[in-house]
Amino acid sequence: MKRLILLSVLWLSATLALANAIDVYQFDSAEQEARFRALTSELRCPKCQNNSIADSNAELAQDLRQKVHQMLQQGRTDEEIRSFMIARYGNFVTYNPPVTASTVVLWLAPALVLMSGVGVMIVRSRRAKQTINHALSDEEQQRLDALLSSTEEDDDSPAGTSATNMDTPAEQPASSEHASTQQNKEPK
Repeated sequence: MKRLILLSVLWLSATLALANAIDVYQFDSAEQEARFRALTSELRCPKCQNNSIADSNAELAQDLRQKVHQMLQQGRTDEEIRSFMIARYGNFVTYNPPVTASTVVLWLAPALVLMSGVGVMIVRSRRAKQTINHALSDEEQQRLDALLSSTEEDDDSPAGTSATNMDTPAEQPASSEHASTQQNKEPK
């Protein structure tokens, strides 16, 4: 029984050790290690898409870290390593893609959306001002003046008497007609 427990503990610890394997790289200098860390944090994992190859646990990211380490050991520059990765995986592998004919949309899209939004706001505000500030026709202006003068007369008239209470004969049939249609609309 003790042997079975011991074997199962050893088997479990061995699988956990393999599952959490940590990449260990030997560097010639601290500057070379700093370059490795900078390069692996600025290159995107093609499989994970939102992680750098330094943060990703994907096998492809492990291979890319190994390749970056190998190229650093060969004495390649940072630009040569970036160029190799871009040639192999495209501009997607970098977080800051260069401005090219294929990526110009990515760089200009935010500015175009912002400018079109501001343009729409300006056009709508100008249309609103035009509808508010349109001039009255001569006929509308005369009616407005007549209404304003009648309200001024109403304010000066004795209490209890107003022009709105006195209906003209032409208005009475219309109002009685209006009242009869209102009665027909009411539910019974």
